[in-house]
Amino acid sequence: MELEELSVAEKAAMLSGGSEWDSRGNDRAGVPSFVMSDGPHGVRRQLGEGDHLGLGASKPATCFPTAGTVAGSWDPALAEQMGEALGREAHDLDVNVLLGPGLNIKRNPLCGRNFEYYSEDPIVAGRMAAGLIRGIQSNGVSACPKHFAVNSQELRRQASNSVIDERTMREIYLTGFEIAVREAAPMTIMTSYNEINGVYAHENKHLLQDILRDEWGFDGMVVSDWGGSNSAVAAVKAGGSLEMPSPGFTSVRELEDAVKAGALDEADLDARAREVAKIAGRTRLDGVGRDDLLDESVIKAHHEIARRAAEGSMVLLKNETALPFRPGARVAVVGDMAKTPRFQGSGSSKVNATREENILDELGKLASENAASANTAAPVVAGYAPGYDRQGAVKPELVREAVDLVSRDDVDVALAVVGLDERSESEGLDRATMAIPQAQNDLIAALAATGKPVVVVLVAGSPVELPWHDDVAAILYIGLSGQAGASATVRALTGKVNPSGHLAETWPMRYDDCPSAGWYPATGRDAVYREGPFVGYRYYETAGVPVRFPFGYGLSYATFTMTGLVADETGVTVTVSNDSDVAGATVVQLYVSGPSCGAAGAHAGADGAHGAAGVLRPARELKGFAKVTFAAHETRDVRIDFDRYTFRHFDAAARDGAGAWRTESGVWTLSVGFDAETLPLSMPFAVAGDVDATGPDPALGHYLTGDVTHVTDAETAALFGYDVIARSGRDGATTFGVNDPISSWSGSRGFIAKTVANTLKKREASVREKTGAPDLNTLFILNMPPRAMSKMTQGMVDAAMVDAIVEIGNGHTFRGLGSLIGAYFRNQSANKRTAKEINHD
Repeated sequence: MELEELSVAEKAAMLSGGSEWDSRGNDRAGVPSFVMSDGPHGVRRQLGEGDHLGLGASKPATCFPTAGTVAGSWDPALAEQMGEALGREAHDLDVNVLLGPGLNIKRNPLCGRNFEYYSEDPIVAGRMAAGLIRGIQSNGVSACPKHFAVNSQELRRQASNSVIDERTMREIYLTGFEIAVREAAPMTIMTSYNEINGVYAHENKHLLQDILRDEWGFDGMVVSDWGGSNSAVAAVKAGGSLEMPSPGFTSVRELEDAVKAGALDEADLDARAREVAKIAGRTRLDGVGRDDLLDESVIKAHHEIARRAAEGSMVLLKNETALPFRPGARVAVVGDMAKTPRFQGSGSSKVNATREENILDELGKLASENAASANTAAPVVAGYAPGYDRQGAVKPELVREAVDLVSRDDVDVALAVVGLDERSESEGLDRATMAIPQAQNDLIAALAATGKPVVVVLVAGSPVELPWHDDVAAILYIGLSGQAGASATVRALTGKVNPSGHLAETWPMRYDDCPSAGWYPATGRDAVYREGPFVGYRYYETAGVPVRFPFGYGLSYATFTMTGLVADETGVTVTVSNDSDVAGATVVQLYVSGPSCGAAGAHAGADGAHGAAGVLRPARELKGFAKVTFAAHETRDVRIDFDRYTFRHFDAAARDGAGAWRTESGVWTLSVGFDAETLPLSMPFAVAGDVDATGPDPALGHYLTGDVTHVTDAETAALFGYDVIARSGRDGATTFGVNDPISSWSGSRGFIAKTVANTLKKREASVREKTGAPDLNTLFILNMPPRAMSKMTQGMVDAAMVDAIVEIGNGHTFRGLGSLIGAYFRNQSANKRTAKEINHD
């Protein structure tokens, strides 16, 4: 039977999940159900129906480095190798759609989910994601890039409205997705929880139809984040294909009623059903059993791939000749994380790793292996001390023990493994500070005071403040490096691997230096992106704000130089030399400065005047890169081609307000180097565009110099084209709706509602304090608006019941309870009728 011949109810049923992880198929149309599973750096195939936050047991799978770490490799080919392994495991574990990668822009370093995202720059994010997607889909499994789009904070993540100007959205927050779609053709894409300029992402026609499908050519399935669908009817109209996890038959009835009433065109329903059926057909996993586990040979091979990914991604941040360890060096290992590793974040991406390593044991193994072979070149472990309490408690005795160890005569160097704990980086919870626990800072200071060189291995999925930077001899940033990260780290420390990673995000000196620090995270409904395009290095380089480490930064045991920059109509070529006695790899980076930044790419003057007449731009923007490996003393040319993204900007006023991509004619500046600040070669380059360069609006004021921390409301209105601040919502509401989070009920007039919200908040804080890890389910409930209940309860709750629950939240306790009970029984009867209709009973 053809899909179009099915009843409206049958087609509608295909557009929502049948369980936590499974779609609904249709036997009459020959459409099988398919399985979706997290995650972006390891398959989390849960046993039974489980939960979507990673608390339930899952089948063992390889835990690869997180996206925030792999981005440090600047190597899409490495990401593709990792993706091939991910896709193979998804296939073997009977997963049709793997939910990843995450490529939201890192707007602020405190976002709790930044470890799952690649970069603050869309070119890096898009190219790395494209590599992973190609690898995953080479196995016949669908990748699912997420969260589309403009999703930058965890606080109120299901009840937040991202307010952003069109140009910034297109150039910064959507370009990474565009690259992934155009270059890797993902079969599926996941929408974000939030609204974008007042419209939920899963029912945003501008996003899903105008941009994703019509402009980029996406022809796959759009799935909601779990519980992220608001209106099933609005989603189908706008281009949302599948809502997950399982609203039961509530959405089926809503869609059926809308078609009958003429409020929904059945052709739209057919289009969405075809998109779901297409995924079911393209990802068939015939012959694979759901109880299968990974073969031991696969586990071993993929552990090695995870190690290579970690080796290629770690970033050497500082090195005063302390690394690699000299032959026979006697090393005191300090730090709880050296023995009890932290190699991934918390939340839906958490993987049940097939193996686990720690740095202390890996150093010991290396020493034992070399002792057996009479090799005296390897370092020797002189001793171990935990150094600090894992949960951040101040324990001076642990510091004294570590200092005593390092002070011994038989110790040459201290290796301190420190970083963020499990509570700091998690889905559902933003970081409160950019600092690591003070107990660890105190430890580093005490170790440095011994006079022995201190080498720091830094474990964190995002930037941290480094008050002891000047006092230590070396810093190796390993990020969240996956299950093989410990052996990879030891190989880098001992010189078996030459670190080649470069930072994919800027590390500010302190959090207050961040452009969005004054308004992040938004505590109310509206998150206004008032910094505009000045995100990450685009801000620091334009406004001239000093940073700890610039975007693109990374050291090596080798040294590299660049000469001979040449440009033609299609790209640039530069000669790169490895001037050292060791092989190594580096990242060649191309930055472009528009005509508005002047012929030399200088900052705008103090009065806000630009060196030439062009649209508002950051001082420079990354437009291409190449990861290149060199033998000792090798010299060769490196080519970086121009593409559709190199010189364009989005003109929101073009085509009668529909907007269009434009290229300004004029003299641009091309700069090539090793990071956003270290650009030894620059040259002017004439661009023949499709529009003449026109000066920015003087009303933009502080935006003209990138000084977004001082922008006024009037200047923000000039950027957005309307008074965005006046239109934005304010806190303090006392009447709640279906889209206000449960956490807001703490201000309710009703005793029950207030008690529920406050009890949940206290429970989450208590669990986090006792266990050292966030209570993800409680956080999810607190961030959840009541309307999500009808999307996540397999039909137990419908829209009428949600309305009754909201009445309770607004203090009408008894009336709400009465309505809830009545609606419950009506919903049960309606579910039985719909089930009979769909199953033809």
